[in-house]
Amino acid sequence: MRAAAALSVGAGLVWPVQAAALAWAISGWVAGDLERTPWAALIFVLGGIVRAAIDHRAGRHLFDAADRTITRERAALIRREARSRAGAGSAEIAALIVQKLPLLQPWITRYYVAMARVLALPVVLLALTFWFSWAAGLVLLIAGPLIPVFMALVGMAAEQASRRQMDEIGSMNAMLMDRLSAMLDIRLLGATERAAADFSDRAEGLRRRTMAVLRIAFLSSTVLELFSAIGVAMVAVLVGFTLLGAIGFGGWGGPLGLGEGVFLLLIAPEFFQPFRDLAAAWHDRAAGLSVVADLEALDAAERVSFLGRADAPDPLPGPLTLVVSGAVAALPGRDVPLPALRLGAGESLALTGPSGAGKSTCLAAIAGLVPQVAGGVSVCGRPLDHETADAWRARLALIPQAPHFPDQTLRDWLDADGRGADPWPALRLAEADGVVARLADGLDTRLGETGGGVSGGEARRLMIARAVLSGRELILADEPTADLDPETAALVVRALIRLQESGRSLIVATHDPAVAGAMDRSIEASA
Repeated sequence: MRAAAALSVGAGLVWPVQAAALAWAISGWVAGDLERTPWAALIFVLGGIVRAAIDHRAGRHLFDAADRTITRERAALIRREARSRAGAGSAEIAALIVQKLPLLQPWITRYYVAMARVLALPVVLLALTFWFSWAAGLVLLIAGPLIPVFMALVGMAAEQASRRQMDEIGSMNAMLMDRLSAMLDIRLLGATERAAADFSDRAEGLRRRTMAVLRIAFLSSTVLELFSAIGVAMVAVLVGFTLLGAIGFGGWGGPLGLGEGVFLLLIAPEFFQPFRDLAAAWHDRAAGLSVVADLEALDAAERVSFLGRADAPDPLPGPLTLVVSGAVAALPGRDVPLPALRLGAGESLALTGPSGAGKSTCLAAIAGLVPQVAGGVSVCGRPLDHETADAWRARLALIPQAPHFPDQTLRDWLDADGRGADPWPALRLAEADGVVARLADGLDTRLGETGGGVSGGEARRLMIARAVLSGRELILADEPTADLDPETAALVVRALIRLQESGRSLIVATHDPAVAGAMDRSIEASA
Protein backbone atom coordinates (compact mmCIF):
# COMPACT_ATOMS: atom_id res chain seq x y z
CA MET A 1 0.00 0.00 0.00
CA ARG A 2 2.90 2.36 0.71
CA ALA A 3 4.39 1.53 -2.68
CA ALA A 4 1.02 2.14 -4.35
CA ALA A 5 0.64 5.47 -2.54
CA ALA A 6 4.10 6.59 -3.69
CA LEU A 7 3.34 5.57 -7.27
CA SER A 8 -0.02 7.34 -7.22
CA VAL A 9 1.54 10.56 -5.94
CA GLY A 10 4.20 10.25 -8.64
CA ALA A 11 1.49 9.88 -11.29
CA GLY A 12 -0.23 13.01 -9.97
CA LEU A 13 3.02 14.99 -10.26
CA VAL A 14 3.16 14.25 -13.98
CA TRP A 15 0.11 16.45 -14.64
CA PRO A 16 1.86 19.81 -13.93
CA VAL A 17 4.40 18.86 -16.62
CA GLN A 18 1.60 18.09 -19.07
CA ALA A 19 -0.21 21.30 -18.12
CA ALA A 20 2.96 23.32 -18.64
CA ALA A 21 3.44 21.79 -22.10
CA LEU A 22 -0.17 22.55 -23.05
CA ALA A 23 0.05 26.15 -21.76
CA TRP A 24 3.35 26.62 -23.63
CA ALA A 25 1.74 25.44 -26.87
CA ILE A 26 -1.37 27.65 -26.48
CA SER A 27 0.71 30.75 -25.76
CA GLY A 28 2.74 29.92 -28.89
CA TRP A 29 -0.42 29.75 -30.99
CA VAL A 30 -1.41 33.23 -29.90
CA ALA A 31 2.11 34.50 -30.61
CA GLY A 32 2.14 32.80 -34.03
CA ASP A 33 4.78 30.26 -33.04
CA LEU A 34 3.43 26.90 -34.18
CA GLU A 35 6.78 25.10 -33.92
CA ARG A 36 6.11 24.44 -30.25
CA THR A 37 3.06 22.29 -31.00
CA PRO A 38 4.75 18.99 -31.94
CA TRP A 39 7.06 19.13 -28.92
CA ALA A 40 4.21 20.05 -26.58
CA ALA A 41 2.06 17.24 -28.03
CA LEU A 42 4.91 14.77 -27.58
CA ILE A 43 5.41 15.80 -23.94
CA PHE A 44 1.65 15.65 -23.30
CA VAL A 45 1.24 12.17 -24.86
CA LEU A 46 4.32 10.75 -23.13
CA GLY A 47 3.07 12.17 -19.84
CA GLY A 48 -0.28 10.48 -20.34
CA ILE A 49 1.41 7.14 -21.08
CA VAL A 50 3.61 7.46 -18.00
CA ARG A 51 0.61 8.33 -15.80
CA ALA A 52 -1.39 5.41 -17.12
CA ALA A 53 1.50 2.98 -16.56
CA ILE A 54 2.11 4.25 -13.02
CA ASP A 55 -1.61 4.15 -12.16
CA HIS A 56 -1.84 0.60 -13.50
CA ARG A 57 1.10 -0.49 -11.37
CA ALA A 58 -0.33 1.21 -8.29
CA GLY A 59 -3.74 -0.38 -8.86
CA ARG A 60 -2.11 -3.79 -9.16
CA HIS A 61 -0.42 -3.31 -5.78
CA LEU A 62 -3.67 -2.14 -4.18
CA PHE A 63 -5.94 -4.89 -5.47
CA ASP A 64 -3.33 -7.48 -4.61
CA ALA A 65 -3.20 -6.10 -1.06
CA ALA A 66 -7.01 -6.11 -0.84
CA ASP A 67 -7.34 -9.65 -2.16
CA ARG A 68 -4.69 -10.97 0.20
CA THR A 69 -6.20 -9.17 3.18
CA ILE A 70 -9.73 -10.41 2.51
CA THR A 71 -8.50 -13.95 1.78
CA ARG A 72 -6.45 -13.97 4.99
CA GLU A 73 -9.31 -12.67 7.14
CA ARG A 74 -11.84 -15.02 5.56
CA ALA A 75 -9.58 -18.05 6.06
CA ALA A 76 -8.84 -17.02 9.65
CA LEU A 77 -12.56 -16.61 10.39
CA ILE A 78 -13.53 -19.96 8.90
CA ARG A 79 -10.64 -21.77 10.61
CA ARG A 80 -11.32 -20.17 13.98
CA GLU A 81 -15.11 -20.57 13.91
CA ALA A 82 -14.73 -24.21 12.88
CA ARG A 83 -12.39 -24.91 15.79
CA SER A 84 -13.53 -22.44 18.43
CA ARG A 85 -17.18 -21.40 18.30
CA ALA A 86 -18.42 -18.04 19.57
CA GLY A 87 -21.97 -17.20 20.59
CA ALA A 88 -22.72 -15.58 17.21
CA GLY A 89 -25.07 -17.48 14.94
CA SER A 90 -23.95 -19.09 11.71
CA ALA A 91 -26.02 -16.60 9.68
CA GLU A 92 -24.17 -13.65 11.25
CA ILE A 93 -20.81 -15.32 10.61
CA ALA A 94 -21.83 -16.05 7.01
CA ALA A 95 -22.92 -12.42 6.50
CA LEU A 96 -19.54 -11.24 7.79
CA ILE A 97 -17.59 -13.65 5.58
CA VAL A 98 -19.64 -13.31 2.39
CA GLN A 99 -21.20 -9.83 2.45
CA LYS A 100 -19.18 -7.65 4.79
CA LEU A 101 -15.55 -8.65 4.25
CA PRO A 102 -15.62 -7.64 0.53
CA LEU A 103 -16.42 -4.09 1.72
CA LEU A 104 -12.79 -3.90 2.85
CA GLN A 105 -11.67 -3.88 -0.79
CA PRO A 106 -12.75 -0.31 -1.71
CA TRP A 107 -11.39 0.95 1.62
CA ILE A 108 -8.00 -0.64 0.94
CA THR A 109 -7.84 0.24 -2.76
CA ARG A 110 -9.07 3.83 -2.49
CA TYR A 111 -8.79 5.41 0.96
CA TYR A 112 -5.09 4.97 1.78
CA VAL A 113 -3.94 6.21 -1.62
CA ALA A 114 -6.45 9.08 -1.57
CA MET A 115 -5.14 10.18 1.83
CA ALA A 116 -1.53 10.07 0.57
CA ARG A 117 -2.46 12.14 -2.51
CA VAL A 118 -4.26 14.72 -0.36
CA LEU A 119 -1.19 15.12 1.82
CA ALA A 120 1.20 15.59 -1.12
CA LEU A 121 -0.37 16.80 -4.37
CA PRO A 122 -2.32 19.88 -3.15
CA VAL A 123 0.83 21.14 -1.42
CA VAL A 124 2.86 20.86 -4.63
CA LEU A 125 0.13 22.43 -6.78
CA LEU A 126 -0.40 25.20 -4.24
CA ALA A 127 3.32 25.98 -4.28
CA LEU A 128 3.29 26.15 -8.10
CA THR A 129 0.24 28.43 -7.98
CA PHE A 130 1.91 30.78 -5.49
CA TRP A 131 5.01 30.81 -7.72
CA PHE A 132 3.02 32.51 -10.47
CA SER A 133 0.29 34.38 -8.53
CA TRP A 134 -0.05 35.03 -4.84
CA ALA A 135 -3.73 35.95 -5.34
CA ALA A 136 -4.61 32.63 -7.06
CA GLY A 137 -2.62 30.78 -4.41
CA LEU A 138 -4.54 32.58 -1.69
CA VAL A 139 -7.85 31.52 -3.24
CA LEU A 140 -6.81 27.87 -3.23
CA LEU A 141 -5.35 28.15 0.27
CA ILE A 142 -8.69 29.40 1.64
CA ALA A 143 -10.98 27.04 -0.30
CA GLY A 144 -8.92 23.89 0.11
CA PRO A 145 -8.86 23.37 3.91
CA LEU A 146 -12.61 23.96 4.21
CA ILE A 147 -13.29 20.73 2.34
CA PRO A 148 -11.61 18.36 4.86
CA VAL A 149 -13.39 20.13 7.73
CA PHE A 150 -16.83 19.50 6.26
CA MET A 151 -15.78 16.01 5.16
CA ALA A 152 -14.87 15.15 8.75
CA LEU A 153 -18.21 16.44 10.03
CA VAL A 154 -20.18 14.52 7.44
CA GLY A 155 -17.88 11.49 7.83
CA MET A 156 -18.79 10.98 11.47
CA ALA A 157 -22.44 10.72 10.53
CA ALA A 158 -21.54 8.42 7.62
CA GLU A 159 -19.65 6.06 9.94
CA GLN A 160 -22.61 5.77 12.30
CA ALA A 161 -25.01 5.17 9.41
CA SER A 162 -22.72 2.51 7.92
CA ARG A 163 -22.48 0.79 11.29
CA ARG A 164 -26.27 0.63 11.57
CA GLN A 165 -26.45 -0.73 8.03
CA MET A 166 -23.91 -3.49 8.80
CA ASP A 167 -25.83 -4.46 11.96
CA GLU A 168 -29.07 -4.65 9.98
CA ILE A 169 -27.47 -6.92 7.35
CA GLY A 170 -26.27 -9.34 10.05
CA SER A 171 -29.59 -9.41 11.93
CA MET A 172 -31.57 -9.81 8.71
CA ASN A 173 -29.45 -12.82 7.70
CA ALA A 174 -29.97 -14.35 11.15
CA MET A 175 -33.72 -13.82 10.87
CA LEU A 176 -33.79 -15.39 7.40
CA MET A 177 -31.93 -18.49 8.63
CA ASP A 178 -34.28 -18.83 11.61
CA ARG A 179 -37.36 -18.60 9.41
CA LEU A 180 -36.01 -21.08 6.86
CA SER A 181 -35.09 -23.61 9.54
CA ALA A 182 -38.56 -23.29 11.07
CA MET A 183 -40.45 -23.17 7.76
CA LEU A 184 -42.23 -26.48 8.33
CA ASP A 185 -43.56 -25.36 11.73
CA ILE A 186 -44.51 -21.95 10.34
CA ARG A 187 -46.58 -23.57 7.61
CA LEU A 188 -48.21 -26.03 10.02
CA LEU A 189 -49.19 -23.15 12.33
CA GLY A 190 -50.54 -21.08 9.41
CA ALA A 191 -48.10 -18.26 10.16
CA THR A 192 -46.63 -17.83 6.68
CA GLU A 193 -48.21 -14.41 6.16
CA ARG A 194 -46.92 -13.16 9.49
CA ALA A 195 -43.43 -14.50 8.73
CA ALA A 196 -43.51 -12.79 5.33
CA ALA A 197 -44.66 -9.54 6.96
CA ASP A 198 -41.85 -9.72 9.52
CA PHE A 199 -39.31 -10.27 6.78
CA SER A 200 -40.80 -7.41 4.76
CA ASP A 201 -40.50 -5.09 7.75
CA ARG A 202 -36.88 -6.08 8.26
CA ALA A 203 -36.12 -5.56 4.55
CA GLU A 204 -37.72 -2.12 4.76
CA GLY A 205 -35.48 -1.35 7.74
CA LEU A 206 -32.41 -2.33 5.72
CA ARG A 207 -33.61 -0.15 2.85
CA ARG A 208 -33.92 2.83 5.21
CA ARG A 209 -30.42 2.22 6.59
CA THR A 210 -29.01 2.01 3.07
CA MET A 211 -30.79 5.18 1.95
CA ALA A 212 -29.45 7.00 5.03
CA VAL A 213 -25.90 6.11 3.94
CA LEU A 214 -26.63 7.30 0.40
CA ARG A 215 -28.11 10.58 1.62
CA ILE A 216 -24.99 11.31 3.61
CA ALA A 217 -22.85 10.42 0.59
CA PHE A 218 -24.75 12.83 -1.64
CA LEU A 219 -24.55 15.53 1.03
CA SER A 220 -20.78 15.27 1.32
CA SER A 221 -20.42 15.26 -2.47
CA THR A 222 -22.54 18.40 -2.70
CA VAL A 223 -20.43 20.21 -0.12
CA LEU A 224 -17.22 19.15 -1.85
CA GLU A 225 -18.36 20.17 -5.32
CA LEU A 226 -19.62 23.52 -4.01
CA PHE A 227 -16.29 24.57 -2.53
CA SER A 228 -14.20 23.16 -5.39
CA ALA A 229 -16.43 24.87 -7.99
CA ILE A 230 -16.18 28.18 -6.13
CA GLY A 231 -12.40 27.84 -5.87
CA VAL A 232 -11.90 27.03 -9.55
CA ALA A 233 -14.34 29.79 -10.59
CA MET A 234 -12.51 32.42 -8.52
CA VAL A 235 -9.16 31.41 -10.06
CA ALA A 236 -10.73 31.56 -13.52
CA VAL A 237 -12.20 35.03 -12.83
CA LEU A 238 -8.85 36.26 -11.50
CA VAL A 239 -6.92 34.93 -14.49
CA GLY A 240 -9.49 36.14 -17.02
CA PHE A 241 -9.70 39.72 -15.72
CA THR A 242 -5.92 39.83 -15.37
CA LEU A 243 -5.44 38.84 -19.01
CA LEU A 244 -8.05 41.45 -20.02
CA GLY A 245 -6.12 44.09 -18.10
CA ALA A 246 -9.00 44.80 -15.71
CA ILE A 247 -6.98 43.57 -12.71
CA GLY A 248 -3.39 44.65 -12.15
CA PHE A 249 -2.60 42.78 -8.97
CA GLY A 250 -2.06 39.19 -8.00
CA GLY A 251 1.29 38.57 -9.67
CA TRP A 252 4.83 38.97 -8.40
CA GLY A 253 5.92 42.25 -9.91
CA GLY A 254 3.96 42.08 -13.12
CA PRO A 255 0.75 40.86 -14.75
CA LEU A 256 0.22 37.23 -15.67
CA GLY A 257 1.06 36.14 -19.20
CA LEU A 258 -1.22 33.93 -21.32
CA GLY A 259 0.87 30.83 -20.73
CA GLU A 260 0.98 31.40 -16.99
CA GLY A 261 -2.76 32.03 -16.85
CA VAL A 262 -3.60 28.87 -18.84
CA PHE A 263 -1.26 26.88 -16.61
CA LEU A 264 -3.06 28.12 -13.49
CA LEU A 265 -6.44 27.28 -15.02
CA LEU A 266 -5.27 23.75 -15.80
CA ILE A 267 -3.87 22.94 -12.37
CA ALA A 268 -6.65 24.57 -10.31
CA PRO A 269 -9.13 21.67 -10.85
CA GLU A 270 -6.33 19.20 -10.14
CA PHE A 271 -5.76 20.93 -6.80
CA PHE A 272 -9.26 19.86 -5.74
CA GLN A 273 -9.19 16.40 -7.38
CA PRO A 274 -7.40 14.66 -4.47
CA PHE A 275 -10.07 16.07 -2.15
CA ARG A 276 -12.75 14.63 -4.45
CA ASP A 277 -11.04 11.23 -4.38
CA LEU A 278 -10.78 11.36 -0.61
CA ALA A 279 -14.45 12.30 -0.26
CA ALA A 280 -15.46 9.29 -2.36
CA ALA A 281 -13.13 7.02 -0.38
CA TRP A 282 -14.33 8.46 2.94
CA HIS A 283 -17.55 6.47 2.71
CA ASP A 284 -15.54 3.37 1.84
CA ARG A 285 -13.56 4.04 5.00
CA ALA A 286 -16.77 4.29 7.04
CA ALA A 287 -18.01 0.95 5.68
CA GLY A 288 -14.59 -0.61 6.25
CA LEU A 289 -14.44 0.60 9.85
CA SER A 290 -17.87 -0.93 10.45
CA VAL A 291 -16.56 -4.27 9.19
CA VAL A 292 -13.45 -3.93 11.37
CA ALA A 293 -15.68 -3.23 14.38
CA ASP A 294 -17.57 -6.48 13.68
CA LEU A 295 -14.27 -8.37 13.35
CA GLU A 296 -12.97 -6.93 16.63
CA ALA A 297 -16.22 -7.78 18.41
CA LEU A 298 -15.96 -11.34 17.15
CA ASP A 299 -12.30 -11.48 18.19
CA ALA A 300 -13.26 -10.45 21.74
CA ALA A 301 -16.21 -12.88 21.98
CA GLU A 302 -16.11 -15.70 24.48
CA ARG A 303 -15.37 -18.98 22.73
CA VAL A 304 -15.58 -22.71 23.18
CA SER A 305 -12.73 -24.67 21.62
CA PHE A 306 -12.88 -28.37 20.82
CA LEU A 307 -10.24 -30.74 22.12
CA GLY A 308 -7.43 -31.96 19.89
CA ARG A 309 -5.81 -30.64 16.75
CA ALA A 310 -8.21 -32.11 14.13
CA ASP A 311 -5.53 -34.51 12.95
CA ALA A 312 -6.20 -38.03 11.63
CA PRO A 313 -4.15 -40.32 13.91
CA ASP A 314 -4.55 -44.03 14.54
CA PRO A 315 -7.55 -44.96 16.73
CA LEU A 316 -7.03 -44.80 20.49
CA PRO A 317 -5.89 -48.26 21.66
CA GLY A 318 -7.57 -50.37 24.31
CA PRO A 319 -11.04 -51.79 24.97
CA LEU A 320 -13.89 -49.38 24.30
CA THR A 321 -14.96 -47.78 27.59
CA LEU A 322 -16.56 -44.44 28.34
CA VAL A 323 -16.97 -42.87 31.79
CA VAL A 324 -18.49 -39.41 32.46
CA SER A 325 -18.18 -38.39 36.10
CA GLY A 326 -18.88 -34.97 37.59
CA ALA A 327 -18.19 -33.32 34.22
CA VAL A 328 -19.32 -29.75 33.50
CA ALA A 329 -19.21 -28.59 29.86
CA ALA A 330 -18.23 -25.03 29.02
CA LEU A 331 -20.54 -23.23 26.59
CA PRO A 332 -20.36 -19.53 25.68
CA GLY A 333 -21.72 -17.64 28.67
CA ARG A 334 -22.80 -20.68 30.71
CA ASP A 335 -21.69 -24.04 32.08
CA VAL A 336 -23.73 -27.22 31.61
CA PRO A 337 -23.44 -30.16 34.04
CA LEU A 338 -23.32 -33.52 32.28
CA PRO A 339 -25.06 -36.68 33.53
CA ALA A 340 -22.86 -39.38 35.01
CA LEU A 341 -22.71 -42.44 32.78
CA ARG A 342 -20.69 -45.53 31.93
CA LEU A 343 -20.64 -47.41 28.64
CA GLY A 344 -18.79 -50.48 27.45
CA ALA A 345 -18.35 -52.27 24.16
CA GLY A 346 -21.60 -53.42 22.56
CA GLU A 347 -23.82 -51.49 25.01
CA SER A 348 -26.49 -48.90 24.19
CA LEU A 349 -27.67 -45.91 26.18
CA ALA A 350 -30.43 -43.34 25.74
CA LEU A 351 -30.05 -39.76 27.00
CA THR A 352 -33.51 -38.38 27.75
CA GLY A 353 -34.84 -35.15 29.19
CA PRO A 354 -36.58 -31.92 28.13
CA SER A 355 -35.25 -29.56 25.48
CA GLY A 356 -32.34 -27.54 26.82
CA ALA A 357 -31.40 -30.22 29.37
CA GLY A 358 -27.98 -30.69 27.78
CA LYS A 359 -28.43 -33.90 25.76
CA SER A 360 -26.77 -32.57 22.60
CA THR A 361 -24.10 -30.87 24.73
CA CYS A 362 -23.35 -34.20 26.39
CA LEU A 363 -22.86 -35.87 22.99
CA ALA A 364 -20.58 -33.02 21.90
CA ALA A 365 -18.55 -33.33 25.13
CA ILE A 366 -18.19 -37.09 24.65
CA ALA A 367 -16.88 -36.41 21.12
CA GLY A 368 -14.41 -33.86 22.49
CA LEU A 369 -16.13 -31.00 20.67
CA VAL A 370 -16.84 -29.12 23.92
CA PRO A 371 -14.27 -28.66 26.72
CA GLN A 372 -14.98 -29.26 30.41
CA VAL A 373 -14.42 -26.82 33.25
CA ALA A 374 -14.84 -29.45 35.98
CA GLY A 375 -14.83 -33.21 36.36
CA GLY A 376 -13.91 -35.12 33.28
CA VAL A 377 -14.57 -37.72 30.60
CA SER A 378 -12.54 -40.92 30.53
CA VAL A 379 -12.21 -42.89 27.27
CA CYS A 380 -10.53 -46.27 26.91
CA GLY A 381 -9.09 -45.84 30.39
CA ARG A 382 -7.49 -42.45 29.61
CA PRO A 383 -8.70 -38.88 30.19
CA LEU A 384 -10.26 -37.17 27.17
CA ASP A 385 -7.97 -34.19 26.52
CA HIS A 386 -6.03 -32.50 23.73
CA GLU A 387 -3.65 -35.46 23.49
CA THR A 388 -6.28 -38.20 23.16
CA ALA A 389 -9.24 -36.43 21.50
CA ASP A 390 -8.23 -36.97 17.85
CA ALA A 391 -7.44 -40.66 18.39
CA TRP A 392 -10.71 -41.08 20.35
CA ARG A 393 -12.75 -39.52 17.55
CA ALA A 394 -11.21 -42.07 15.18
CA ARG A 395 -13.29 -44.70 17.07
CA LEU A 396 -16.66 -42.96 16.94
CA ALA A 397 -19.17 -41.69 14.41
CA LEU A 398 -21.67 -38.87 14.87
CA ILE A 399 -25.20 -38.86 13.45
CA PRO A 400 -26.32 -35.21 13.88
CA GLN A 401 -29.91 -34.08 14.07
CA ALA A 402 -29.61 -31.93 10.93
CA PRO A 403 -28.23 -33.89 7.94
CA HIS A 404 -25.51 -32.26 5.87
CA PHE A 405 -24.31 -33.56 2.51
CA PRO A 406 -21.19 -31.99 0.96
CA ASP A 407 -20.82 -31.55 -2.79
CA GLN A 408 -19.68 -35.09 -3.58
CA THR A 409 -21.26 -38.31 -4.78
CA LEU A 410 -23.07 -40.58 -2.34
CA ARG A 411 -20.42 -43.23 -3.03
CA ASP A 412 -17.63 -40.92 -1.82
CA TRP A 413 -19.71 -39.53 1.04
CA LEU A 414 -20.61 -42.96 2.40
CA ASP A 415 -16.98 -44.07 2.25
CA ALA A 416 -15.65 -41.13 4.24
CA ASP A 417 -12.23 -42.73 4.87
CA GLY A 418 -11.75 -43.62 1.22
CA ARG A 419 -11.20 -47.34 1.88
CA GLY A 420 -13.02 -48.45 -1.25
CA ALA A 421 -15.40 -50.66 0.74
CA ASP A 422 -18.63 -51.99 -0.76
CA PRO A 423 -21.41 -49.68 0.56
CA TRP A 424 -24.34 -52.01 -0.14
CA PRO A 425 -24.09 -54.18 3.03
CA ALA A 426 -24.09 -51.02 5.14
CA LEU A 427 -27.02 -49.63 3.17
CA ARG A 428 -29.00 -52.83 3.66
CA LEU A 429 -28.27 -52.86 7.40
CA ALA A 430 -29.59 -49.29 7.62
CA GLU A 431 -32.56 -50.12 5.36
CA ALA A 432 -31.33 -47.43 2.98
CA ASP A 433 -30.55 -49.61 -0.06
CA GLY A 434 -33.99 -48.87 -1.50
CA VAL A 435 -33.35 -45.13 -1.07
CA VAL A 436 -30.23 -45.27 -3.24
CA ALA A 437 -31.83 -47.67 -5.73
CA ARG A 438 -34.66 -45.27 -6.60
CA LEU A 439 -32.28 -42.32 -7.18
CA ALA A 440 -31.69 -41.68 -10.87
CA ASP A 441 -27.88 -41.79 -10.56
CA GLY A 442 -27.74 -44.25 -7.68
CA LEU A 443 -24.45 -44.01 -5.77
CA ASP A 444 -23.26 -41.28 -8.18
CA THR A 445 -26.04 -38.94 -7.02
CA ARG A 446 -25.04 -35.59 -5.54
CA LEU A 447 -27.57 -34.46 -2.95
CA GLY A 448 -28.00 -30.85 -1.90
CA GLU A 449 -26.53 -29.69 1.41
CA THR A 450 -29.71 -30.58 3.30
CA GLY A 451 -30.40 -33.74 1.32
CA GLY A 452 -32.55 -32.50 -1.52
CA GLY A 453 -34.18 -35.48 -3.22
CA VAL A 454 -34.53 -37.61 -0.07
CA SER A 455 -36.82 -37.28 2.93
CA GLY A 456 -35.68 -36.60 6.47
CA GLY A 457 -36.00 -40.26 7.46
CA GLU A 458 -34.14 -41.40 4.34
CA ALA A 459 -31.37 -38.91 5.04
CA ARG A 460 -30.95 -40.25 8.57
CA ARG A 461 -30.84 -43.85 7.34
CA LEU A 462 -28.14 -42.82 4.85
CA MET A 463 -26.22 -41.30 7.75
CA ILE A 464 -26.58 -44.55 9.71
CA ALA A 465 -25.23 -46.44 6.68
CA ARG A 466 -22.27 -44.07 6.58
CA ALA A 467 -21.60 -44.75 10.29
CA VAL A 468 -21.73 -48.51 9.60
CA LEU A 469 -19.36 -48.25 6.63
CA SER A 470 -16.89 -46.20 8.68
CA GLY A 471 -16.31 -49.17 10.98
CA ARG A 472 -16.38 -46.91 14.03
CA GLU A 473 -17.25 -48.69 17.28
CA LEU A 474 -19.21 -45.95 19.09
CA ILE A 475 -22.15 -44.23 17.40
CA LEU A 476 -23.49 -40.94 18.81
CA ALA A 477 -26.96 -40.15 17.45
CA ASP A 478 -28.72 -36.85 18.19
CA GLU A 479 -32.54 -37.05 17.95
CA PRO A 480 -32.49 -39.61 15.12
CA THR A 481 -36.31 -39.79 14.90
CA ALA A 482 -37.12 -36.09 15.37
CA ASP A 483 -39.82 -34.77 12.99
CA LEU A 484 -40.43 -38.23 11.50
CA ASP A 485 -43.76 -40.01 11.15
CA PRO A 486 -44.17 -43.22 13.23
CA GLU A 487 -43.58 -45.56 10.29
CA THR A 488 -40.37 -43.83 9.22
CA ALA A 489 -39.21 -43.51 12.84
CA ALA A 490 -39.67 -47.27 13.25
CA LEU A 491 -37.36 -47.88 10.28
CA VAL A 492 -34.69 -45.69 11.89
CA VAL A 493 -35.09 -47.49 15.25
CA ARG A 494 -34.69 -50.89 13.57
CA ALA A 495 -31.53 -49.65 11.86
CA LEU A 496 -30.12 -48.49 15.22
CA ILE A 497 -30.92 -51.88 16.79
CA ARG A 498 -29.07 -53.62 13.95
CA LEU A 499 -26.11 -51.33 14.62
CA GLN A 500 -25.89 -52.59 18.18
CA GLU A 501 -26.41 -56.20 17.08
CA SER A 502 -23.42 -55.81 14.75
CA GLY A 503 -21.23 -55.05 17.79
CA ARG A 504 -21.39 -51.23 17.90
CA SER A 505 -21.98 -49.20 21.05
CA LEU A 506 -24.74 -46.59 20.92
CA ILE A 507 -25.51 -43.36 22.76
CA VAL A 508 -28.74 -41.75 21.56
CA ALA A 509 -30.11 -38.39 22.65
CA THR A 510 -33.87 -38.55 22.20
CA HIS A 511 -37.35 -37.44 23.22
CA ASP A 512 -38.86 -40.52 21.59
CA PRO A 513 -39.97 -43.23 24.08
CA ALA A 514 -39.69 -45.85 21.33
CA VAL A 515 -36.03 -45.03 20.78
CA ALA A 516 -35.29 -44.90 24.52
CA GLY A 517 -37.07 -48.24 25.01
CA ALA A 518 -34.95 -49.88 22.33
CA MET A 519 -31.72 -49.06 24.20
CA ASP A 520 -30.25 -51.14 27.05
CA ARG A 521 -30.90 -48.35 29.57
CA SER A 522 -31.81 -44.64 29.83
CA ILE A 523 -30.27 -41.73 31.73
CA GLU A 524 -32.06 -38.43 32.16
CA ALA A 525 -30.12 -35.24 31.55
CA SER A 526 -31.01 -32.17 33.63
CA ALA A 527 -28.85 -29.09 33.07
